[in-house]
Amino acid sequence: MAASYPQTRRTMLQSTLAGAAIGVLSQPGVAQDTAAQDLSAADSHRYPLIDAHSHVWSPDVARWPLANGKTQADLDPPSFTPEELLEQAHAVNVGRVVLIQHSTYHGWDNAYLIDCAARFPGVFSVVGMIDDLMPHPDLEMKRLLEKRVRGFRITPWLRKDKQNWLASPGMAAMWKMAAETGQAMCCLIDAGDLSSVAAMCERHPQTPVVIDHFARIGVDGTIRESDIAQLCALARHKHVHVKVSAYYALGKKAPPYTDLLPLIRRALDAFGPERTMWASDAPYQVVKGHTYRTSLELIRDRADFLNAGDKDWLLRRTAAKVFF
Repeated sequence: MAASYPQTRRTMLQSTLAGAAIGVLSQPGVAQDTAAQDLSAADSHRYPLIDAHSHVWSPDVARWPLANGKTQADLDPPSFTPEELLEQAHAVNVGRVVLIQHSTYHGWDNAYLIDCAARFPGVFSVVGMIDDLMPHPDLEMKRLLEKRVRGFRITPWLRKDKQNWLASPGMAAMWKMAAETGQAMCCLIDAGDLSSVAAMCERHPQTPVVIDHFARIGVDGTIRESDIAQLCALARHKHVHVKVSAYYALGKKAPPYTDLLPLIRRALDAFGPERTMWASDAPYQVVKGHTYRTSLELIRDRADFLNAGDKDWLLRRTAAKVFF
């Protein structure tokens, strides 16, 4: 960022090196056959970017049963498989994606995402979900680490007592284990929940934490200074990261989403590019007049306060550090 990150010899070198990766962004994919599903060196060059947040699900509900009484008719969109996601991603040079457990459809059962990551080695990392009220959720975290589960989504929305959603002994054990394993505690929260997360960060200062979707600031159409200040205050905890994502759901909720640029800049000023990452939140970002491309373009083309080095962190390096 020109204003917030003055150019030094080091940052100038980083920007120059990053330009090689970012320059690929505006180029169509080179005609090249890559039959392997593994992320080869050629694929990494061709699709260098990382989407830090997407959901997938299969219409084959016989093989991948739905939770919470849901049926195939409840899937919206009816299908969003890894193949369908990668078709969207590759069109804008995204080659790796962090898959996020969808509790509405699959509850605590992470099997589908784990299977996706196994079928596409090096392409997907997984953020799963564990019931903190189960016996020894911390031991389950270690077991899942071997299956490419690099983080866990936590949210107050699944608990009747939303005021005390972080208070269980199991939740404390999970935060403690995450500091040991490096798995991130990924918070799907509203701005009103930021103070509770801040308190956990004080108790567990070495635990990696990711705030999804700017803590949904602006979800009601209004971006409040008090909410931004609470989010930015979390930056004092050195292991907290923030996803700049879900543009379809925030502010004016309409492309090209430029009303969100001041919010993005505030997040960058507080956390720095090394702790900020872009994410699509597909498939919700690819329906109802929204597109995957316009989400990425907000960072790549419209955020003129970002230099090439900043973009390389937001679009690749931060997510790689946390999830891959």
